[in-house]
Amino acid sequence: MEHRYDYIILGSGASGLLLAYRLDRDPYFSEKSILIIDREAKDTNDRTWCFWEEGPGEWDSILSHEWGSILFRSQEYGSDIAIEPYRYKMVRSAAFYSLSDKVYFLVTQVTSWKETGQGAEVITDAGRYECRKLFSSIPAMDVNPKTSEYPYLHQHFVGWFIQTPGPVFNPEVATFMDFTIDQKGNTRFMYVLPYAANKALVEYTLFSASLLTSEEYETGIREYLTKQGLSDYTILEKETGDIPMTCYPFWRHNSAHIMYIGSAGGWTKAATGYTFMNTVRTTLRLRDFLKKHDDLSAFRVRGRHWFYDLIFLDVLWHNNASGSNVFSSVFKNNDIRTVLRFLDETSGILEDLGVLFATSPKINFIKSAIRNFPRIIHEFVRK
Repeated sequence: MEHRYDYIILGSGASGLLLAYRLDRDPYFSEKSILIIDREAKDTNDRTWCFWEEGPGEWDSILSHEWGSILFRSQEYGSDIAIEPYRYKMVRSAAFYSLSDKVYFLVTQVTSWKETGQGAEVITDAGRYECRKLFSSIPAMDVNPKTSEYPYLHQHFVGWFIQTPGPVFNPEVATFMDFTIDQKGNTRFMYVLPYAANKALVEYTLFSASLLTSEEYETGIREYLTKQGLSDYTILEKETGDIPMTCYPFWRHNSAHIMYIGSAGGWTKAATGYTFMNTVRTTLRLRDFLKKHDDLSAFRVRGRHWFYDLIFLDVLWHNNASGSNVFSSVFKNNDIRTVLRFLDETSGILEDLGVLFATSPKINFIKSAIRNFPRIIHEFVRK
């Protein structure tokens, strides 16, 4: 049996599925064969993705919920903020997994992959597969960003989907960041997404160098709910995650026929972990790139926001307990629409400068800029 495809995608997370969806829905690729390989069948709600956008959007038909206001809270600042004309939106993964209906799926373990003269090959437990172009959300085998010269943090979390006997939540307001919990020397916050008056996703999230034990996450959620006066609830589902926060230049490992995508390709926004809309826009650019170009190493990921993220991330790396102060100054001193554009990498350069100059503590950012100046210059001049 011939195991040859035009495109193979390793991993069926957001980046792999979005790329498959883009190719699947574009007539230009109608005669192209696409295979997604993942070690697990994906058909359940194992992930939740949130994003913001103006008005109606591409994913409205599969939204689980949306909000017109967000709540930010810390010891320094707190506000319930209307975000119009934006809406904060949530998609659950089960609806997302069914978007690409013409793509082949293979459930097996990938053991290796490599570039060949005219494409790439993938070795799996189910056999050998060849393709013209390979897109991998599995990091390159020789990459370990934790040991690189770039700062590295984990965005890690445990979330509970809970239901209460009666109405206790406001389903019009999403708690974006609540830093009023004990920081314990890290950047820690709660994230609460009410999707009904008696149902919400409650997540305990950290930006830190080390992970916690399972019990520590669970205790953090339980204590927060108790503080909110909630003791009678049922846990409907749980989800966990660990998103790399790094400005490591993953794209250096791309080649003519192999490209790394998603977190493995540097598509994750390093300073916050927000990935979904970056991936939406990057897969659109990649789809159009594939129509005109053959060398995948020529596709550019890095923009000026990479430099901002490097500074922000370096500050959190060297002063991990400063996150509450940093994000409080961002939300307190800027219009919310400017903040959302900045975080979504759609802001103009004057807006960028306004956010950067309004962020505290300034001394930490000045030190970070000085510390990273050689690295920034090196990346700026690198072809």
